Amino acid sequence: MFEQLGLIGCGLMGGSFALALKKAGLVKRVVGYSKSPTTTDRARQMGVIDVEAPSALLAVSGADIVLVAVPVSASEATFKSIKHMVTPDMLIMDVGSTKGDVVMAAQRGLREQLGSFVPAHPIAGKELAGVEHADAELYQGKQVILTPISRTLGKQITQAVEVWSALGSKVVQMSPESHDAAFAAVSHLPHLLAFALMNAIAGQPKGKEFLSLAGPGFRDFTRIAASDPKVWRDILLANRDELLLQSRAFQDQLQSFETLMSGSDAQALETLIDQASACRAQWRMNQTD
Repeated sequence: MFEQLGLIGCGLMGGSFALALKKAGLVKRVVGYSKSPTTTDRARQMGVIDVEAPSALLAVSGADIVLVAVPVSASEATFKSIKHMVTPDMLIMDVGSTKGDVVMAAQRGLREQLGSFVPAHPIAGKELAGVEHADAELYQGKQVILTPISRTLGKQITQAVEVWSALGSKVVQMSPESHDAAFAAVSHLPHLLAFALMNAIAGQPKGKEFLSLAGPGFRDFTRIAASDPKVWRDILLANRDELLLQSRAFQDQLQSFETLMSGSDAQALETLIDQASACRAQWRMNQTD
């Protein structure tokens, strides 16, 4: 059990982590800080945190586990602000959707205390942001990717695995580079496509009329377009090199479909669709193993 969680960022992800730790009996006290005092106050009223801290530094003071749940663009400033309270025995994690940029931010911000930091990315969330939607079950059964680097201390890696496992998460470890390449393909590109599709339809003269006729398939495909704009602005920019590679690969496939449609090549078009269908079916089967 941890004595104190220092929670920096009391929104959906951070709030859910605090509630999950409390429910599992893994922490005695939660001290929280958010840039918005209203958020911190709401988190205390909900029982997400026990004490409001006036700064990130004071949220970390006395903590043996720290979760940094801020936008990825704020990572470096946050690490710099807490550096003087970080100890070699402390476990620090984040929940950012990109890892290469967060690791570099930690290197610049934490400096000699970098060993205490275990970069983490829980594959969980909701379209609705804010502490009001915090859920103790958010991480149950979800994957959590840990991307420790050479300077990460072994004790902290072990603790991180144990904590997330105790919350019911499935822990996977990989390098920051491998993480960013993979999630550019399976997370960041789908969000980009959903954003672009909604704007493409809405920008047409009859866009509202078209949208009024949309059914369940469109709803499922575009669900992630309702995600937090500021969060996803930061993610798309932070992982833009890998994401642009995936975008070009997608455009190549889209061009192939357009070429076959233009040439009325029904057999080749069916073959491409069949390939996609088989790939989706195999992926779905693997998800239920």
